This record gives sequence, structure tokens and C-alpha cells, in this order.
Amino acid sequence: MPFYPDISRREFLKLSALLTGAIAVPQAANAAGKDADESVKIGYLPITDGSPLLIAHANKLFEAEGLTAEKPRLFRSWSQVAEAFMARQVNVVHLLSPITVWARYGSKFPARITAWNHMAGSALTVANEINSIKDLGGKTVAVPFWYSIHNVVLQMILRKEGLHPVVTANETKLAPNGVRLVVMSPADMGPALAQKSIAGFIVAEPFNAAAELKGIGKIARFTSDVWNNHACCVVFQHQQDLDERPQWSQKVVNAIVKAQLWMRDHRKETAAILAEDGANKYTPFPKAALERVLLANADLDKFYAKNGANTHKNWNNTRIDFQPYPFPSYTKELIKALRETKVEGANEFLKTLDPDFAAGDLVDARFVRKAVESLGGLKAFGVEGGWERKELIEA
Repeated sequence: MPFYPDISRREFLKLSALLTGAIAVPQAANAAGKDADESVKIGYLPITDGSPLLIAHANKLFEAEGLTAEKPRLFRSWSQVAEAFMARQVNVVHLLSPITVWARYGSKFPARITAWNHMAGSALTVANEINSIKDLGGKTVAVPFWYSIHNVVLQMILRKEGLHPVVTANETKLAPNGVRLVVMSPADMGPALAQKSIAGFIVAEPFNAAAELKGIGKIARFTSDVWNNHACCVVFQHQQDLDERPQWSQKVVNAIVKAQLWMRDHRKETAAILAEDGANKYTPFPKAALERVLLANADLDKFYAKNGANTHKNWNNTRIDFQPYPFPSYTKELIKALRETKVEGANEFLKTLDPDFAAGDLVDARFVRKAVESLGGLKAFGVEGGWERKELIEA
């Protein structure tokens, strides 16, 4: 079994060391941080979660705000993205929302969420011979990182079925109701599933769609059917930029928000831009996989409702949607959910982290709210009910 546990542990420890040791990095980059003309330097993983950043670049929305933007830099793992961000090789990134919690409170790294990138857009994909969640007992499932909404939701699903998540390599022999979880780069998940090294994976699109199209797996559950309209990845920016370059920061967020609004009505064009044969080759995926995620498909919707991938008829079952405002209720519930989620390594900081405090401190919503209001408010993004919402969570 070539993918774990050494790689998963090494990946986690690398990012942990980066977060712990890099607190002084932004101070070393003061000169760059004070430069109002600094280019927008995007770092991303090739998943649909990062697409607003890529579309803002492709459609020259940063330039429309009077900024310059370098071609986005693709990374293979979350530790690589974080390392580049902390060294200021990139200054705008999308990160898994729980990683930002760990970064700001577990490691005291000075950065904040400025917007959501999307809603939903992830799924649990399993081997074709897995016919129910209970069939995962005694097997291994990959997550993209311990601090991820994927790990949070997967453990909710497993607990409901009476299964026991195992996150350490110490338990060498799994009980029949044990499910070993390992951290794996998204790009490695499909090959690992095909080689039978794992029984499933839970990750952002379009890796799930790609597995479907290749016939190596099937979707057992969409994460948005467990946590309606959840965020997965968020825009993360240096605290220093937000404090010392508010006009620059506002323009960056403006471009990302405008990209999301454009994407809502141009999903087919978005798939073409992001595809492997697009002009900028942003992702290594064929257009068919991206269209499967981005475009509405009534036949697929019926199929997913029948096989149990989507069970809540009255929830938003759009496979991925775009809305940039970071609802405080989500951050509050995320902190609570993380306390119940097993991870490798220390997570004592969560015990004393007040969810209400984190909702206002982790997120700097002044830029995104101004950008949304300038475009007609949340209704322009299909959101009713104003700036507050109630989280719907049911495994």
C-alpha cells in the first residue's frame, strides 16, 4: 500500500512546522507588504474550489480594478500552497476553511479569510463494490487534510452508521467497524482508488467527477447533502495587507466577487476556461469532467437522489454554487464541529476557542460585503434572507 501512512503523516507534519515556524515571515516581507502596486500573486490547487481566483485572472478582472496580476501558480499539496503563501511568493490563496482556523489560532499566523470561493463542490467517492457506508468498515478512506471540511463531514457520516474513524497508524489491525483515514493529495486519490489501496476518498471536485467518468468509482454522498451550502475553500490573505493596503485588498476582493457573479451565468464557458486544453491550462482535467460539476443535469440529479448521494429534496442540490459572503453562522458551527472531529496531532486550542469570537476575528468581511453590495446584494448571488442564515447539518 504505497500511499500511507508515511506520506500522510509527513504532509501533516510539514504544514504544522510551516505554520508554527513562519509567524515572522510576513514581518520579513514588510517592504513588499507596503508596496501598493504589488502584483496579485495567486496560489492554488487544481480543484473547482479555486476557480473564482482563476476566472478573475482569465477575464482580467484584476486589471479592471487597476491591479496587475501574475499567472496563478499551481501547487500539488496544501503544504506547498501554505509554504509559498508564508514566504510571500504568493499573496492570495484559497485554503481549506479548517486550515485557516488551525493557522490563525493553533499557530497564531497573521492572516484572515476575506471571502468564500464557493458553496458545496465536494463528495465522498467509493469503489464500485462498496454498496453502503457500512461497507467501509475495516477499510481505508482518504481525506485531503486533517483540517478539512471533508474530514469533518466524513466523520459525521461514519458516526451515524456506527463506524469508528481511525486517524493514527498505531491501530494496525482495524476492527470491523473501524475506518482508517489517511491524508492524501487530491491528485493521488484516483490512482489509489483504481489500485485498490483505498476504498474511497472524499475531496473537492472535479476529482469525483473524473473518477465517475473513468469508471473507477461512484459517488456515495455529496458533502452538501450533509451540510447544506457549506464552504470548503476560502480566500486567505495576509493580515498585513488587509491593514496596510486596504484599497489594494478591496480591489482584489472586488475582482474575485465579480468572477463568481460571472461564473453563475457562464458555467459552460467557465468549464472551457479551466479545462486542460484551455488557453492557460489551469487544471489537468478534460472539459467533460468540469461540465459534469458545473452544469445542471436533471438526469444526474434523479440518479443521485435514487442512489442516496442526495437525500434532502428541499436543500440546494446544486453540485457547486458560487456565493462569496462568509456567513458567521458557518464559522461558528465549523469550530463546534472541529471539536468533535478526530485529527492527527494536537488540537487543544479548539477547546478554548470561542465560536462567536472566531466568527468575527478569523473573517474580515468588510471587503466582500462592500463588493457584494456594489453588485446588487446577496440576491444577485441567489441568496435570500440577508446577511444571516441558519446552518442545516444532518448526516
